[in-house]
Amino acid sequence: AGSKLREVFDKINNLLSGKPVQTEGQAVSVTQHPQGLEFVCYKLAEKFVKHGEGEVSFHHDSAFPIAVVLSGIWELHPRVGDIFLAHLHKKCPYSVPFYPARKEGTSMEEYQRMLGYEVHDSKVEEQDHFLKRMSGMIRLYAAIIQLRWPYGNKQGAHPHGLSYGWRWLAQMLNLEPLADVTAMLLLDFLEVCGNALMKQYGIQFWKTMFFIQKSYIPRIEAVTSSGQMGCLSRLKNFMQKCLQAEEIPLPKGILTPSFWRT
Repeated sequence: AGSKLREVFDKINNLLSGKPVQTEGQAVSVTQHPQGLEFVCYKLAEKFVKHGEGEVSFHHDSAFPIAVVLSGIWELHPRVGDIFLAHLHKKCPYSVPFYPARKEGTSMEEYQRMLGYEVHDSKVEEQDHFLKRMSGMIRLYAAIIQLRWPYGNKQGAHPHGLSYGWRWLAQMLNLEPLADVTAMLLLDFLEVCGNALMKQYGIQFWKTMFFIQKSYIPRIEAVTSSGQMGCLSRLKNFMQKCLQAEEIPLPKGILTPSFWRT
């Protein structure tokens, strides 16, 4: 509910503003320790990224309530936004976007960690689980860049708005695609903020969509084996529908004005 989200936002904002906040029966304040504020910013940013790789990866709609709170907090407390990006880029280098290359002397285990895989006791997580986590984080990022906290002053620009999404898309299309990962990331990104980018960039956006369909999808196909076609097929279907309709649908779960009355 919108009212519940406001409660969550106010509690986080009060904590970061140095006001005492009640939690588990006691009042806590960042002023109780010289590094209290820095610690809280760090842990809070880390928590938002964990929501992306956990909750959002399983429940796509949850990207929007989480993102709108973070967007509002970022506006009032830019330090949280900076640390959030640092955590996000480390956990999901594709959010930069960046495909790390394996350098000489780097062990396979270390390289897999650089690519975003979880490695425990030399065991690498399964590909499906890895893709799900990356998908959740990209969806959260794509939701953040288009949302503003509705009760903010709206005087300044969005602290990390749609221009960053446009840049992400352009940089992504300048990279040589990877099997599995690239198709999934493009689909997640366009499903979540394609509509917002379409409204903002108009004809330039549609030129990019045609480029993806005509030039970039064949490049993804060239590196994709027959067993990895799932994400690519979904991306092709999505592109075809959007280009035929000349419209990108609103993402499922987007917060409507009526949501804030609940």
